Amino acid sequence: MSEAENVEAIGASWKEALTKEEIRDLLEPRDLRSWLSIALNWGIVFAVAALVARWPNPLTILVALFVIAGRQLSCAAIMHDAAHHALFRNRALNDWAGNWLAAYPVWSDTDRYRPYHMQHHTKTGGPEDPDLGLVAPFPITASSLRRKVWRDLSGQTGWKFAKASWKRSFARMAKDELARKAAVGTLVSNLVLLGLFSLLGHPALYLLWVVSWFTTYTLVTRIRAIAEHALTPAVLDPNDPLNNTRTVPARWWGRIFVAPNRLNFHLEHHLLMTVPHYNLPRMHELLKERGVLEHACVERSYWRIVQRAASA
Repeated sequence: MSEAENVEAIGASWKEALTKEEIRDLLEPRDLRSWLSIALNWGIVFAVAALVARWPNPLTILVALFVIAGRQLSCAAIMHDAAHHALFRNRALNDWAGNWLAAYPVWSDTDRYRPYHMQHHTKTGGPEDPDLGLVAPFPITASSLRRKVWRDLSGQTGWKFAKASWKRSFARMAKDELARKAAVGTLVSNLVLLGLFSLLGHPALYLLWVVSWFTTYTLVTRIRAIAEHALTPAVLDPNDPLNNTRTVPARWWGRIFVAPNRLNFHLEHHLLMTVPHYNLPRMHELLKERGVLEHACVERSYWRIVQRAASA
């Protein structure tokens, strides 16, 4: 058997590497673990804001903007689990928490994200993939990537996203129930966040949340999108599940800034998309031990991916 045929066989039979009991256990949401992820996410937000309140200077503010950006990406990851019904066992609680504790604070919503994201899973890498525009242009030149990074950190990308989000929610409130629900949720959740900072005696700290959303959050979102699907091998065809999506065994700093809630195990997520985020590392280890990932798209670091993305 040639190497290509061997890779094809592994890609077609990866499920055979896992027992039915293992798959069932991997798919099981654990409510307490989900609550812990949500609590940790918001705990870090308020902890880094407290750091700025205690030592207000450019360095602590810069650190806070990047850490909070990672927490905003974590909100998106929690919403993502909820979109897959993998956050809580109870569907009503799943959607409520996914919206109010994650999606609404970052100007998104589970209800409209879910069908969009399901199309991404069914059409990954193909012309009908709604996320194709995020990854298709790569590789680009280093100067082009620097311009993109500048647009992110200067707020230009965030302003573009804000206008799109406004049109998707507030501008359509009068004629779209889901848009009205998302607009109210965004407004109320952010007012609650402002109120909490005010109760703690530091209302200006809410600006860290806003500025992060407009700047550093767009940058880490870009890096995440590149890492997940750009420049993947797809050695046999775009539908190869082991090579059209990438996993990055991130170190601690990567998990803080660009891969919260196990977003780095994206290949495993595409193989079994309803596995809760906290079970993805175990799934990765099981597949690795059984040789499934030997020819899969697993990258060593985010830095290497960024370098390749700017290698044109």
